[in-house]
Amino acid sequence: MSETRILIADDHAVVRSGLRAVLEAQPGWSVVAEASDGREALAKALDAKPDVAIIDYSLPQLNGAELTRQIRARLPSVEVLIFTMHESDSLLADILAAGARAYLLKSDANQYLITAVASLADHQPFFTAKISEQLLDSYLSAHQGKSDGLLSPRERMIAQLIAEGNSNKDMSEALGLSVKTIESHRASLMRKLRLKSTAAIVRYAIRNRLVEP
Repeated sequence: MSETRILIADDHAVVRSGLRAVLEAQPGWSVVAEASDGREALAKALDAKPDVAIIDYSLPQLNGAELTRQIRARLPSVEVLIFTMHESDSLLADILAAGARAYLLKSDANQYLITAVASLADHQPFFTAKISEQLLDSYLSAHQGKSDGLLSPRERMIAQLIAEGNSNKDMSEALGLSVKTIESHRASLMRKLRLKSTAAIVRYAIRNRLVEP
């Protein structure tokens, strides 16, 4: 039996500990790295090269979608499971566009976690019946012109980083973009949302669960 190597990225130590205990109880599965924020998770993924990465969407530094995007760009064989307490059409669209092939609500972990990881270990996607129905509804709505698509995934990431107190230089280093590009994204999101200040961006990020209050 081949080993399944797993990375866990969640900013709550108790969640990481619980996941490790459940996962390592499975024959041939081992947790090879843990991380509490997006930048640490990316570094550990590049070092450990896991088969499966279990990533909380609401990570500080780099959110789950941006982290997924960077992992998949550098380690395309790594399968990503987004593990979150939040449920929304825009979040689903964000993580799918980033390259994640499984999405699991934390409230469903007891029932589906092992199946989800096993599916990814076999390079098969995993979504619960409820999430599959939500994806179908979202697809149909988008093709009927009902999707707002207000912010791009990159603009959502910029909003999160601003709300976390990062400077333009910090964001440039985190995302591998020029400061000028960061400024352009920042101006774009402020224009789309009709926001006039950094404080307003922070309030938007909290209200839309891009960061925890």
